[in-house]
Amino acid sequence: MVTVGIIGAGRIGKVHTRSICNFVRNAKIKTIADPFMNEETAAWAESMGIANTTKDYHDILNDAEIQAVLICSSTNTHSPISLEAIAAGKHVFCEKPIDHDLDRIKEVIEALKGSNIKYQVGFNRRFDHNFAAVKQAVLDGKVGEPHIIKVTSRDPEPPSAEYAAVSGGMFLDMTIHDFDMVRFLAGCDAEEIYVQSAVLVDSAIGEAGDVDTAVITLKMENGAIAVIDNSRRAAYGYDQRAEVFGSKGMAATSNDTPSSMVLSNADGVTGEKPLYFFLERYMESFAKEMECFIAAIENDTDTPLGVEDGLKPVLMGIAAKKSVEEHRPVKLSEIG
Repeated sequence: MVTVGIIGAGRIGKVHTRSICNFVRNAKIKTIADPFMNEETAAWAESMGIANTTKDYHDILNDAEIQAVLICSSTNTHSPISLEAIAAGKHVFCEKPIDHDLDRIKEVIEALKGSNIKYQVGFNRRFDHNFAAVKQAVLDGKVGEPHIIKVTSRDPEPPSAEYAAVSGGMFLDMTIHDFDMVRFLAGCDAEEIYVQSAVLVDSAIGEAGDVDTAVITLKMENGAIAVIDNSRRAAYGYDQRAEVFGSKGMAATSNDTPSSMVLSNADGVTGEKPLYFFLERYMESFAKEMECFIAAIENDTDTPLGVEDGLKPVLMGIAAKKSVEEHRPVKLSEIG
């Protein structure tokens, strides 16, 4: 049994708390820390069977019983807390991104050298049943040599302009998941990125210095071409799809829906809309990624998504921003 502490009791911290308490057999949460801990959050933690709450995450790092920490706090704290946790000898699960600053990510990489600390980055979509099935089809050679990879990712609602202004921008906040998915499905890194983008959903997002709509093309190291299309608003729900087309065939996944029911009548043929909220769509994947993290600790094996996997999508996000600013393709070798 692995004893863990969770740093950050916001939305994603609560997601991981639920996944561990309800689905992960070989882990238990001893303490949850959050600088804004209040009676309501402490009562929620207690309802989940967690008696210990604190405002100071150092209480977790200084607790010898706690073997692993989950960093679910604000992005600007991810790399500093990672470094402290590594120094304290704790295994680390860090939500994406590790940092927006490449040098700070490289500090974490350097701190891990020579240690036996397990470090996993939270790209949960790799563990989704749909995307995992497409990846398995590629690994099994069923599509042959990959030629074209397509990833569609569209949110049901845009974030506030205030959030957009501090999030690092769409490419480092939203598209970062799709950059990781392209790497996952291609089995290699990108060489070059080109972006066409616009502000079509909310002018306030543009005024905050961000974009809300984009089509991104990527040249991959294995010769495949990848395409990502993003929108901050899909009126019909959470649109999450992927396709790998290759020399022998194609593997593709469609959206999850409440049911597979299709109604056919005189008015037409209709099906149900995609699941609307990301937790409906991905809760199972959050549990699976945590199971893999705990298994890596128990079995002394590598985590499925290491610190380098946290670095590469940030490199891609920075290249995408540069492509928008300079209206040209950007090679990944130009970044970092």
